[in-house]
Amino acid sequence: MLTTLSAFVHPQFDPVMISLGPLAIHWYGVAYVVGILFGWWYAKKLVSNDTLWGSEGSPISELDLDDFMVWAVGGIILGGRIGYILFYDLASYIENPLNIFKVWQGGMSFHGGLAGIILAMILFAKRRGFSPYSLFDVIAACCGVGLFLGRVANFINQELFGKVTDVPWAVIFPIMDNQPRHASQLYEGILEGLVVFVILAILIWRFKKLRQPGFIGGIFLVGYAVGRILVEFVRIPDVQLGYFFGTSWITMGMMLSLPVIAVGLWGMATSRNRSTET
Repeated sequence: MLTTLSAFVHPQFDPVMISLGPLAIHWYGVAYVVGILFGWWYAKKLVSNDTLWGSEGSPISELDLDDFMVWAVGGIILGGRIGYILFYDLASYIENPLNIFKVWQGGMSFHGGLAGIILAMILFAKRRGFSPYSLFDVIAACCGVGLFLGRVANFINQELFGKVTDVPWAVIFPIMDNQPRHASQLYEGILEGLVVFVILAILIWRFKKLRQPGFIGGIFLVGYAVGRILVEFVRIPDVQLGYFFGTSWITMGMMLSLPVIAVGLWGMATSRNRSTET
């Protein structure tokens, strides 16, 4: 058994943040709510600052964002749940179909949630008469903090474990075993969340890239997917799936991230040819 004197022992937080009678408020749920509320606030700052958009100003109003909140929540939750069922544990849900509705037991896919909110953005933007690419950019710019908080919740819950390692910052998860492991949850939160958020903020506020519809959304997709692929090398794959090639090569997360990179690169490359209007 690999051991290291510097390994940090996980404090084994209770997954339930607070209980109010029969109502249990989980860390993961709080992460979702705070991430969405922060995104709503930050998105309003972006669309209300006309200097970021050029002479014509933002095509999206603050009222549009208020109305889109319901669409966004629905797209994230439905897409995330359906994506997890289809890509990660379909056989189990076919055997026990009622488990599909037990969302409080966990089981959400980022890639499914991404597909769900993209569909919601396309439908909403078409109804309001502005370019869905501009809405992609605004929402993408806001996602990083929510992604970070979600991965911190994964760390608190002791789930999505990393591989055994002897790095000085290794973490021992007692619920798993006494082996020092990569804190892959925090790696993902930092790379896919905070780093991408900062990069997008610089591109928006310093280089005014919201004026090229689709560019910021493209950067987000590439940044997230590259970060996810890198962390997959030190993360244990879902037990029901394992690896697609050999014993340590190619996971479902990697495979789903490759088309995301392709779409992101396309969005960046074609952004100069788009208008903020429909």
